[in-house]
Amino acid sequence: MIIEQSVVSFIAAMGFAIIFNAPRQSLWQCGTVGMFGWLVYVSLARILDVNIVIATLVAAIVVGIYSQVLAKWFRTPIIIFNIAGIIPLVPGGLSYDAMYFLVTNNYDLAISSAATAAMISGAIALGLIVSEIINQIIRNTNWRKYHNEYDRKGVTR
Repeated sequence: MIIEQSVVSFIAAMGFAIIFNAPRQSLWQCGTVGMFGWLVYVSLARILDVNIVIATLVAAIVVGIYSQVLAKWFRTPIIIFNIAGIIPLVPGGLSYDAMYFLVTNNYDLAISSAATAAMISGAIALGLIVSEIINQIIRNTNWRKYHNEYDRKGVTR
């Protein structure tokens, strides 16, 4: 079951990367970002039985951090990997259910489904923001200062 979901999320992320005109040499990386994010989500939400909003938040943070690494490594804009990576996490089916319940006059389920879809969408946005904050903290910290013996003794280069 998890193998099939991995393959489908890889194809979905790669397909959306093609639709959004990602460079041809980065399509495999876009697929792996989407697959990795979906695997994190599935392992948290279905195997470890974590709330789906929290699982989506953690998966979006992982997608954002993995996108940062790939963007640095392959020298491409991070948005290419972010968009392709969050596509499997978008609550399309839940949004469809909310609209279906609204049309069939089942307002209680419509409000519940719409609220859950909105929280999942907010978790995706918050996860990408948190990963960018983590990246900025790491980039702005002067790590060499703490790992170089000459800086501790006050000797400058």
